Amino acid sequence: MIKILFLCHGNICRSPMAEFVMKDLVRRAEREKEFFIASAATSAEELGNPVYPPARRMLARHGIDCAGKTARRMTRADYAEYDLLIGMDFANLRNMERICGGDPEQKIRLLLDYAGRHEEVADPWYTGDFDATWQDVNEGCAALLETL
Repeated sequence: MIKILFLCHGNICRSPMAEFVMKDLVRRAEREKEFFIASAATSAEELGNPVYPPARRMLARHGIDCAGKTARRMTRADYAEYDLLIGMDFANLRNMERICGGDPEQKIRLLLDYAGRHEEVADPWYTGDFDATWQDVNEGCAALLETL
């Protein structure tokens, strides 16, 4: 089983979108038994909060339910628990390496690298552009699943 943890700053927008998009792609490919997929934050700012309403609405618009998801913070133990730790932006990658004490097994990656784009996933917290975030997340997750 491949265990994937998606990460962003607060775990209320981009990383839960990636978690639930990936779960949906895996379900549609009839590969659920091959994966365990979750998401977390690199900060403690939003702990316990649900997925941000505009992110929840974007997922729902595409038929994806994220009910019950609340933000949690990444721990050092996640490095041993997961096969891939996938950040949404460069600051996430730096924070992930700091939390984990490095990346000796090369598990920490940027989502859009899988799509051949060494770029950050658009952050809707600042732009309000959830369509751009949806496009980036969907493209990255589809390429990740194809890679795996």
